[in-house]
Amino acid sequence: MQNEIVTTAGSYHVPALLKESVDGLNVRPNGTYVDVTFGGGGHSREIMRRLGKEGHLLAFDQDMDAYVNKIEDARFIFVHSNFRYLRNFLHYYGVEKIDGLLADLGVSSHHFDDESRGFSFRFDGELDMRMNRNAALKASDVLNDYTESKLADIFYVYGEMRNARLIARAIVKERMVAPINTVQRFLDVLKPFVGKDKEKKDLARIFQALRIEVNDEMDTLRKLLYDAVKVLKPGGRIAILTYHSLEDRIVKNFFKTGNFEGKLEKDFYGNPIVPLRLVNNKVIVASDEEVEANPRARSAKLRIAEKI
Repeated sequence: MQNEIVTTAGSYHVPALLKESVDGLNVRPNGTYVDVTFGGGGHSREIMRRLGKEGHLLAFDQDMDAYVNKIEDARFIFVHSNFRYLRNFLHYYGVEKIDGLLADLGVSSHHFDDESRGFSFRFDGELDMRMNRNAALKASDVLNDYTESKLADIFYVYGEMRNARLIARAIVKERMVAPINTVQRFLDVLKPFVGKDKEKKDLARIFQALRIEVNDEMDTLRKLLYDAVKVLKPGGRIAILTYHSLEDRIVKNFFKTGNFEGKLEKDFYGNPIVPLRLVNNKVIVASDEEVEANPRARSAKLRIAEKI
């Protein structure tokens, strides 16, 4: 498979829009860059290929599984951490400003294919869904401990499920009979609420909603964007790959207006007050050829902006 990353653990992940996203960073040979979603290392390796002897790359990943893919190079630093701590670790490594940042959001094929992680409804197993295995909150904790109202909000807001309240009510009722700790047990609870004609789509949305809650993905993304603006040099670039409308809306609004509501503020003279300039006014998507080789790329959207 094109651009596949092979590790000691086998096939890990096929990066989407690899050339387009790294091209968008406009890599300077002596620059300092950050890949906040290292994973299989595909994007990082392409950035490293374009760096000179004085260039540096810091790569973040909160999942220690990614450590096996680390790049053995003095210019490369692997940071085992959630990217919400971007500024903390840049300070720790003595980095004040960076020339570019790349984020490939969402879940890698490695996670979906690992039966023990609970990210996919294709396999039975423990309902975990933690990107960081050291984190306290699991998907099963959400299902068994959250209130009916909070569960309904999660499935409605993060999963865009119109029958979110009915699903939440069924979960609360069923967990009183027995805990909902496995994928199959959860699927049994969901069965009356998932239409046969769109079963996979509905289940994908429900599992997505749970995963977002477990990993606090939306707030973490907001913090990343806010911090990225503070650490980027003028002219530095940020490239973000999104895979669903919730995260894409956050990135789109922030890139255009500098806030998450999408409200453009202007100064006394009517000039927009924005920290970034769009590099690609139109979102970049994968070609038909790439989608055929890498189906995950079908939903990928790439947005690139430059610090003013």
